[in-house]
Amino acid sequence: MIVVNDLCKSFDGRLVLDSITATFEKGKTNLIIGQSGSGKTVLLKCIVGLHEIDGGVIFYNDTRFDNLDFNQKKKIRQKIGMLFQGAALFDSATVEENVMFPLDMFTEMTHEEKLERVNFCLKRVNILNSNHLYPAEISGGMKKRVAIARAIALNPEFLFCDEPNSGLDPKTAVVIDQLIKEITEEYNITTIINTHDMNSVMGIGDKVIFIHQGKKWWEGSKDNILDSDNKELNEFVFSTELTRKIKGL
Repeated sequence: MIVVNDLCKSFDGRLVLDSITATFEKGKTNLIIGQSGSGKTVLLKCIVGLHEIDGGVIFYNDTRFDNLDFNQKKKIRQKIGMLFQGAALFDSATVEENVMFPLDMFTEMTHEEKLERVNFCLKRVNILNSNHLYPAEISGGMKKRVAIARAIALNPEFLFCDEPNSGLDPKTAVVIDQLIKEITEEYNITTIINTHDMNSVMGIGDKVIFIHQGKKWWEGSKDNILDSDNKELNEFVFSTELTRKIKGL
C-alpha cells in the first residue's frame, strides 16, 4: 500500500499539486488520470521520489518515504518496478540483458541464478526464444512485454507504469493492460498506472483518481465512473453529449 497525505509540489512558484491525499491499494490496479498538464505525471514522479515534494507525506506501507536519506530510499527503490513510457529498453542490449539489468544492479545472484530469473520473467509475459534478440528486432508489443519482465525481475512490492499503452494498437494495448492486471493480482503488488487511455480505465480500473488542475477532483472505480455527476470528469471521459447518451439522459 502507498499513502500520500496533503502532497504539494510547485515549480518556479507555480503550484502544480495542491494538497493531494490518496491511498493506492495493494493487489489492485490504481489508475491516475487527467488532462495533459493536470499534474498526474508530476504526482507519479513525486511518489517515486524523482521530484522532492514541498509539503505533505508519502508512506510505503508503514515507512515514511519522503524524509528518508539517499541510502534509505535506495532500499525502498529495490522493491519498486518501473514500466516507462515507450518501454525504454537499452537498444544496444539483448532482451536477456535488458531483463537482467536490475539483477546486475541490485543483487549478488550468480549468473546462473540471474538467467533462471530472467527466463522465468520472460515466460511469465509470454515471450519465448527471444533472449538474444535486440529491441530493434521485436515489435512494439513485445518491447512492452520485455519492459514488464524487467520491471518484475526483482519481484517488486510496488509497480509504477507511465502510459504503458503509448504507441500500441488497441488490440495490443488490451493485452498489455490485462498482463499488468494479472501480475498485480498474482503477486499482490501495489500498482500505480498513469494513463489517459479510457479503454484502460474501463478495462482494469480497480481504483481511479482523477486529477484536475493539480487537485484530486474525483475518486472511484471503473464501475461508477460513468455515473459521476462531476462535470470536469465527464468532459474528460467523453464529450458531455456522449456522456448523457450513455447515462440515458
